[in-house]
Amino acid sequence: MSFFDHLEDLRWHIIRSVLAISVFSIFGFVYTKEILDNVIFGPTNANFPSYILMCKVSHWVGMGDKLCITPVKVQFQNFKMAGQIMLQFKLAFILGLVLAFPYIFWEFWRFIKPALKDRELKGARGIIFWVSFQFFLGVAFSYFLMAPFTINFLAGYTVTDKAVNQFFLDDYFSLMTQIILGMGVLFELPILVFFLTKIGLLTPDFMRSYRRHAIVVILVLAAVITPPDVVDQLIVFTPLYLLYEISIFISKKALKDMDDSDRRPVVDEEWS
Repeated sequence: MSFFDHLEDLRWHIIRSVLAISVFSIFGFVYTKEILDNVIFGPTNANFPSYILMCKVSHWVGMGDKLCITPVKVQFQNFKMAGQIMLQFKLAFILGLVLAFPYIFWEFWRFIKPALKDRELKGARGIIFWVSFQFFLGVAFSYFLMAPFTINFLAGYTVTDKAVNQFFLDDYFSLMTQIILGMGVLFELPILVFFLTKIGLLTPDFMRSYRRHAIVVILVLAAVITPPDVVDQLIVFTPLYLLYEISIFISKKALKDMDDSDRRPVVDEEWS
């Protein structure tokens, strides 16, 4: 294929991805109220699944109500004439992007797949499933664990009794979007390490030697995307560090598979 043929092929992959986002966005646009009340504003409700589960665990281990969380009462305001309709469009687009992610990656994979060698394709079996699984795992982790702690901390943090915490609707939605999409992308670290190892840009020895540097980077990252609270930072740091250790194992396995495929079978001279 010529350069312009590749551009034409890419254009159709992009068009189909946009259509997939649009289909799911229509669903989000139609059911905006239900999604906002039950999903986006979920961490502000007392019946949020994470609060119920943590309270049950607290009673099960004999800690009483120590792990039970009562969400801070949050009041939202809208001061823009077109604020709520713009929020509806933003919600529809973000929902469409998240739900269509597996299909978008499938289109991206179809575009780059012809350029890969047979050995690379063999090592990439199930890539669409694993990339989608890691993304939704990060989304679920951030929504059910990270977001509730972050929102309750920020909503309940005060420096004076003369100021009442009231938040812009758009600011809350932007925070939720940043947390959920950000963690969804960060959870792709093992997949990224796998491909960097396959193309020879990364090795498990390199990751082990720079483990201490990685810990510092993860701590800084946890401090940036969470409020200045030790508990919240540990909630973010722990899974990210575990992902780093898992990535070392994946890099080691990917490197071993490459070495095994490069070895030629030994032929017994007696039977040659």
